[in-house]
Amino acid sequence: MPLPRPSFSLSLTAAWAHSNSLLCVGLDPDPARFPAHLAGRSDATFEFCKAIVDASADLVCAFKPQIAYFAAQRAEDQLEALIAHIHEHHPAVPVVLDVKRGDIGPTASQYAREAFERYRADAVTVNPYMGFDSIEPWLEHEGRGVFLLCRTSNPGGADLQLLDVGTERLFERVARLAAGPWNRSGQLGLVVGATAPAELARVRELAPTLPLLVPGIGAQGGDVEATVRAGRTANGTGMVINSSRAILYAGSGEDFAQAARQAATDARDQINQFRAGAIPG
Repeated sequence: MPLPRPSFSLSLTAAWAHSNSLLCVGLDPDPARFPAHLAGRSDATFEFCKAIVDASADLVCAFKPQIAYFAAQRAEDQLEALIAHIHEHHPAVPVVLDVKRGDIGPTASQYAREAFERYRADAVTVNPYMGFDSIEPWLEHEGRGVFLLCRTSNPGGADLQLLDVGTERLFERVARLAAGPWNRSGQLGLVVGATAPAELARVRELAPTLPLLVPGIGAQGGDVEATVRAGRTANGTGMVINSSRAILYAGSGEDFAQAARQAATDARDQINQFRAGAIPG
């Protein structure tokens, strides 16, 4: 029987400190981009991700596997094995399972069981646009983290998230609810893209203490300095800044894991340049 995991909030706070890092490595395994020596192996997805994890675990505050990349390959068993490997060999690094589920009632409860009981994730991503009853089943898993989509990094995010819903924009309403009445147990965070630094700063204003999962640097082109200055908390933490492809595919040969480590080191160091200093008032 696996040992119980500590709360996500405590794990993340500790990870920011012991790794001196806000970097999260996204695990989006695409077999078409694997090194040639892994071709044809039934366990290629696990071995690829495991090598990346082992090479970069001391440089990150979290890992973020994307469930679709595993499910599309019928590799859910390899995802289970990967998360178990992280928990066993790098227990201080929390795992955010990127699922972006959005449903209600018993269906949401089953999705939550899948993420937290089957895969043993420490946190997840959830779509909040069906309201609080789509979030509540996830919060029944005490100590697990739930990042709500707020202002996403994709170009189409503006189609709905910037809509005026009275006295504020829709993404602002989500941030306000997440920082207030929805966060009954202190488990919530928000997903805010690095490609929208002005909105990121607004979310930080509305949710001054919530952890922010921030995709969009690296291959998506988000500006690291603008991102960190907009989203950091007063103590220079508060962010889980994700980079996936730029790290995973930094190399294409048998030394791909070493190349990934160097890319992760560079990303962490670049982020850390901008963590200190006065927070805009």
